[in-house]
Amino acid sequence: MDFVKQLVDIFLHLDKHLALIISQYHNLTYAFLFIIIFCETGLVVTPFLPGDSLIFAAGAFAANSELNVWFLWVMLATAAVGGDALNYWIGRKIGPRAYTGEIKLIKKEYIDRTHAFFEKHGGKTIFLARFVPIVRTFAPFVAGVGQMSYGYFFKYNFIGGVSWVTLFLALGYFFGNIDFVKHNMEFVIIAIVLISLVPMIVEWLKSRANSKKVPAI
Repeated sequence: MDFVKQLVDIFLHLDKHLALIISQYHNLTYAFLFIIIFCETGLVVTPFLPGDSLIFAAGAFAANSELNVWFLWVMLATAAVGGDALNYWIGRKIGPRAYTGEIKLIKKEYIDRTHAFFEKHGGKTIFLARFVPIVRTFAPFVAGVGQMSYGYFFKYNFIGGVSWVTLFLALGYFFGNIDFVKHNMEFVIIAIVLISLVPMIVEWLKSRANSKKVPAI
């Protein structure tokens, strides 16, 4: 329970935690941000790490010249694209075992949810999933399991990763230091998470509605 409380606290007060990291570790902050984004997108066992909200918060600090926005953009985009690439190859290597439930750390429920999203949107899933927490972590893994051509995967991976980082970094840079946002950062972060979940909720509602239309045999 203590771990969960700490995780929730980090999510809700990213601005304060990031400010402390910047003041204590200075340029090492870039390494910290790189590792978090790389792991959030690259490891199927860490979908709980902050993604959208962390990039937004980093953008806000960049607007105050506490971080270099261009270096931050290149570094985070590299982490996002590199993380997805790693996840893809992990999927190609151990994916079939995950579907059988043999690997306990990977929730089959998340894989099934991502697979359904994948079936509906095809290759575009790699791009669209960037903006959906949890699905973003499992989409490249499922692509690897499905033996998607790496060239085809990389195209959507690159465009999606750069677009995702650019969007949330720009939002943080231009809006993160507005007084209302600064004084209500925890609510803004919650809003970002909830808005990011909208595509997943819409798909779930659609699938539930379609299942009700199927006549019982």
